Amino acid sequence: MTAKTLSSSDRVLRQQVLGSRRLSNYFWATVVSLGATGFLLAGISSYLHKNLLPFADPTQLIFVPQGLVMGLYGTAGILLALYLWTTIVLDVGGGYNEFNKETGFVKIFRWGFPGKNRTIEISSRTEDVQSVRVEIQEGLNPKRCLYLRIKGRRDIPLTRVGQPMSLSELENQGAALARFLGVPLEGL
Repeated sequence: MTAKTLSSSDRVLRQQVLGSRRLSNYFWATVVSLGATGFLLAGISSYLHKNLLPFADPTQLIFVPQGLVMGLYGTAGILLALYLWTTIVLDVGGGYNEFNKETGFVKIFRWGFPGKNRTIEISSRTEDVQSVRVEIQEGLNPKRCLYLRIKGRRDIPLTRVGQPMSLSELENQGAALARFLGVPLEGL
């Protein structure tokens, strides 16, 4: 959740879930891309003895070991940046939660990486929903999450991963969903 409710009527509740396209991911992908490019250009500059960086002079570096190590760090950084940009473009983790009383189904949809699990879709009957569970863990790595408890299945997370939402927002979303589905709210 942390979601915008796209359509909310008496019969259908649809919540958009934010995936990898968060501002923090764009920031870190940009920082890693720029840093890795700088390291790679510094390594290449020390090898060619030609300055490729406008703000420094890495031609004074000895290629073995300094230039070589900077080139390896740059290559590793470029690979990490490529991974980060790929997750952003594919919107891994993004999707929606749809609770439809008209059809009698609950549908949880998320985007994944390319392959057999590119689309993750969980569908269940609304009668099989037992409760909405709130999990709150405080401490160094806080966790605040809503789960859907379905008969015969593991608990299904409904909230996005990342910045934990406020307690009041979590309680309000959990209570609204439990009220909509007509099931109890657990964990408070």
